[in-house]
Amino acid sequence: MKRLRRALKTASVALLIVVAILAAVAFWLIRRPWPQTAGTLAVAGLTAPVEVIRDAWGVPQIYAAGEHDLLFAQGYTHAGDRLWQMEYGRHVSGGTLSSLFGPATLDFDRAMRIFGIRRAALRDWEVLEPGTRAVLTAYAEGVNAYLAGHRGRLPLEFAILGVRPVPWTPIDSLAWAKMVALLLGQNHEIELMRARLIARLGEAAARQLLTPYADSDTLIVSPEAGGYGSLRDARPRPAGALLSALLSAPSLSLGSNNWVVHGSRTASGKPLLANDTHLGLGMPSEWYENGLHGGRFDVVGLSFPGVPLVLLGHNRRIAWGISNMCGDGQDLYLETLNGRGQYRYRGEWRDLQVIHESIAVKGRPPAALDVLATVHGPIINETANLKNAQPMALRWTALEATRLLDAVLHLDMAADWVAFRSALSTWGAPSLNFVYADVDGNIGYQAAGLLPVRAAGDQGMVPVPGESGEHDWRGWIPFAAMPSLANPAAGFLVTANNKVVADNYPYLIAHDYADPYRARRITDLLAAIPKATVADMERIQADTYSAPAAALCPYLAAVHPANRLEEQALGLVRGWDLRFETASAGAAIYYAWYSRLLEDIVGDELGPDLMRDFRPILRAQTPMFLRLMAEPRNRWFDDRRTPRIETRDDIVRRSFTTAVRWLSRRLGGDPAEWTWGRLHTIQFAHQPFGQSGIAPLERLFNSRTFEVPGEVFTVNGESPVLTRPFTVGVGVSQRLIVDLADLSRSLAINSTGQNAQLFHPHREDQIPLWSRNEYRPMLFSRAAVEEGARERLRLMPSGAGREAGSAP
Repeated sequence: MKRLRRALKTASVALLIVVAILAAVAFWLIRRPWPQTAGTLAVAGLTAPVEVIRDAWGVPQIYAAGEHDLLFAQGYTHAGDRLWQMEYGRHVSGGTLSSLFGPATLDFDRAMRIFGIRRAALRDWEVLEPGTRAVLTAYAEGVNAYLAGHRGRLPLEFAILGVRPVPWTPIDSLAWAKMVALLLGQNHEIELMRARLIARLGEAAARQLLTPYADSDTLIVSPEAGGYGSLRDARPRPAGALLSALLSAPSLSLGSNNWVVHGSRTASGKPLLANDTHLGLGMPSEWYENGLHGGRFDVVGLSFPGVPLVLLGHNRRIAWGISNMCGDGQDLYLETLNGRGQYRYRGEWRDLQVIHESIAVKGRPPAALDVLATVHGPIINETANLKNAQPMALRWTALEATRLLDAVLHLDMAADWVAFRSALSTWGAPSLNFVYADVDGNIGYQAAGLLPVRAAGDQGMVPVPGESGEHDWRGWIPFAAMPSLANPAAGFLVTANNKVVADNYPYLIAHDYADPYRARRITDLLAAIPKATVADMERIQADTYSAPAAALCPYLAAVHPANRLEEQALGLVRGWDLRFETASAGAAIYYAWYSRLLEDIVGDELGPDLMRDFRPILRAQTPMFLRLMAEPRNRWFDDRRTPRIETRDDIVRRSFTTAVRWLSRRLGGDPAEWTWGRLHTIQFAHQPFGQSGIAPLERLFNSRTFEVPGEVFTVNGESPVLTRPFTVGVGVSQRLIVDLADLSRSLAINSTGQNAQLFHPHREDQIPLWSRNEYRPMLFSRAAVEEGARERLRLMPSGAGREAGSAP
């Protein structure tokens, strides 16, 4: 027995030693790739010293004497904190994921090659100003300097996948900007859905299901306010018969809020500007906060890792925020092809453009792909799973040669309203709503983006024939005619992806907008505040009141409960304050019913296949459903699958019974415990390991789970997915509040942390504040930066000179 105990003791000590060694190795592997953030570091490519000062949240403020070194250091800093995100992003935009993951991602790569994201980025490079090219080149040099100094110390993802990154180029940056345009502009998908609905339901039913976003709903720029720019070149266009009736299939999730308040309505007498962008929520955030100070730059705000400069924020004179304008910059053209590689256009057969692509596939030979294109653009049937349908070509403004990075460059340096608008005159895609404020007290709104002028009668809502050329675009909406408004009489401006202008605006902006509820709620809240403060802006960004719930709850409250469980659930709904807070059971019961109700109303008409594809935009039709609920015997309520004729009240009751059963199975038998927070959660998932299906990797790379407030129609908008169940995938990706009276009082919060590397202290440190609608200071002045400094890194020239080979 003593020998056994001695043997066990010896084995235990040995095991502890092995575990300690393994732990030390694991720590070394994980900790070793973290970037150096303090001390002095020699870097080849700099011409003079650069200082990078970080605050308690790891947010860097970069100080340089010259602009080359400033942008070089931004690239170096982005790479240090977000290198894998940048690498993964360029594989996404370039259609090269299969080189990492094999055949599983080949369809995605084919789609990206067909869209031609990288080909479009090359066209942008050709038209950019020399100064913008210099910025992109300096940024790429900084990324490559980081790569050169960390070849054996790359983030863990590189080691797991066996990836050796090639040098970064300006085209990589431009391609990611194009990729964001694709994520925010999916109008061609809605065109296809609208065509399918017409084929399935007929004109009358489709017209009723997809109704216009009415002028009576909240507009960004009303006719009374003016703001339609100079319309000397405007030409009124008649509307088509069917197409003019099918005016609304708004995108659901990728939106934002921004607003600005004039000093006449603030306590300080100077403007306040607020912005929260709604994007996909992953690990890490799409955004990276930084300050750029040197040369002509003195700006702080949010940037995209992989792209230089600052996209939203403020400099010493002006502040600006963005939201998706939902501008329709895409059209599908039905093409006529023959068997000789030709398409019919304007009475003649033309040769298809053939672009030969080779896609590297891990573990297999390269996959060949021939991208076919007409005068309208690439034929995209393969990307839309329409291989047996008539060939369709995509015309898209982002595939044009555009000068978006020129716009960002001049935006960062703009000092007044005139310079701000001049900068945005070169903005390409995506089309965005910009709100503006300056230290002199002015506020404004500017629509920006390249949008087409369509042929008379064309509404850009369903695929149109391409053969005749009659539906070809006629040019671009002149920037001078784009909606714009300065210092409105109301004293504030609000955008939330709502309709921009009234129908009497002479050009087509879009038909597919988001709901009006967020914009209306922000407008009402601001109108009720005579002298707004930063604290008021915080409260508005955190607001979870749901206008659709206020309209729909009376129908649910009128249900006669069938049992004790339903009675308890209805009592909680009747006592609910219509706010989607995590502790609210009424919110969870309402939402479970509401989600089921929408499908019960239209599911029988659409059928399972079309319903599956329509589901992502189903909630976006809520304005139509609210109107429908006022007609208790409308034919939409009848379930075609049953012999009886159902009414509104029948469907309301059936949906409620289904929801209560589901909630009881999911959350137990006490309705008081069915809180919104138990359903409405988020786990920030890493790309690609966070959704790999490999449990250990998912546990390692994903964040912990957080309960979050809000729903898709609240100002604090978090969009739950109907599966897994109600798990948040899209929502507020950052929040920003700028006080033009004192920039040091400005606030910000990111959805994750600054650094993306595993176990880094700044990987997840902002998530708790984000989930509670709390903020941290957004430092700007040198004095504030020095006071808040926690780490200081001095980058010194190594004497090796600039690195070559970073230009395309």
